[in-house]
Amino acid sequence: MARSARAREEIRRFLDIGAVQVAELDLDGPEAVLRPGPGSQPVTSGEVFVLVRQGGRPVGTLLGRVPEGADAPAVLAERARVEFAPAPAPAECAPAVGDEPGEPPYTSVVVATRERAGQLARALDSLLAQDHPRFEIVVVDNAPVTGETRELVERKYAERVRYVCEPVPGLAVAHNAGLAAVRGEVVAFTDDDVVADPRWLTELTAPFAADAGLGCATGLILPARLTTPAQVLLESHGGFAKGFTPRTYDPADPPVDEPLFPFTAGRFGSGANMAFRTAVLRSVGGFDPATGAGTAARGGDDLYGFVRVLAQGHRLRYTPSALVWHHHRETWRDLETQAYGYGAGLTAYLTAVLVNRPALLPAFLARLPRGLAHARALTAVRETEGTGGGGAPGDHDTRTHPWPRRLSRLQRRGMVYGPVGYLKARRALRTAVQGAR
Repeated sequence: MARSARAREEIRRFLDIGAVQVAELDLDGPEAVLRPGPGSQPVTSGEVFVLVRQGGRPVGTLLGRVPEGADAPAVLAERARVEFAPAPAPAECAPAVGDEPGEPPYTSVVVATRERAGQLARALDSLLAQDHPRFEIVVVDNAPVTGETRELVERKYAERVRYVCEPVPGLAVAHNAGLAAVRGEVVAFTDDDVVADPRWLTELTAPFAADAGLGCATGLILPARLTTPAQVLLESHGGFAKGFTPRTYDPADPPVDEPLFPFTAGRFGSGANMAFRTAVLRSVGGFDPATGAGTAARGGDDLYGFVRVLAQGHRLRYTPSALVWHHHRETWRDLETQAYGYGAGLTAYLTAVLVNRPALLPAFLARLPRGLAHARALTAVRETEGTGGGGAPGDHDTRTHPWPRRLSRLQRRGMVYGPVGYLKARRALRTAVQGAR
């Protein structure tokens, strides 16, 4: 009975979470410019999640409140100028390999999708507006049950977008189909539920021209809308963002603050905003097809790709100026599915790495004790009450709502299930491939 009462209280708190406006604030010039986020209305009074830009580049976010009748740009700019005042870069942020990007290479963008033509059109419109000098777009229609995606691509985008059909279900399978079809020196991946910033592709891929040893790059993911309690709760606990400081991960010089490197791949970025040197990704066999959404493994395909590339000795670059706006899931049920899937995907990808690269087992076992402690902390920290901020400017710490214990428990259950899910997915994949022949 007590547990039921606690669950009811968590749901009540969840339903009490109000909507938050999303906006961009450019601090260049004497007067700041405030723009609504993608698909959002102009800012009025109330709570606002603000991306702050300087020189056109993202430098941080803040959660502000505009009083009734106040001038929104003035209120938010005053606070932003205090929090994001220009300051000398700390020593650890000194330019490193890849900090001086050159002309971005010819790039292919792969978007895997399944029966979401409306969202896909929004994403493709933003991709076709990129300022990158030379790129192609490939849509992979994964296990379609209707012809809507093919019809959309052929009717609206004609020669500007290539269409590939992959009958075997699974996100990694779809990404591998795209990888096989692309022509670019670099291949970028994003999802059908994003809106890409106009400079996203240029910022994401230019570091490959500056660093011949770079195998992978990731970028910043921010919420396109915060209109439902689920969207606000997820973003108040960090969402998909990895901060606003560029960073290069080098397996030849492991980061001292990452004792589990490279197995904490979730710290590097997410699959909605990633790019690989095409030859490098092909050389490691692409993504494990038994991982990812649409399989029993539930996820982990992107993390698998990161670790395989790093394990081959290639560097990974996180570039926060490469921005996409993501449409978060909208309901409590979505969050339950997401929490369980994240836990499952985490251990499924680790299983996949060790199955496909047994030579990594000694390094993994050496890190296992810390890994277990990290896993406990990963789920426990979200059970604490939020602080409402307190991190350094730009750290994306806008935690204002407690993370429900049920979601933490679901994530732990998913972690236990992940290896089993991966093995189930491998068996299902063999059956599906045989049936598609």
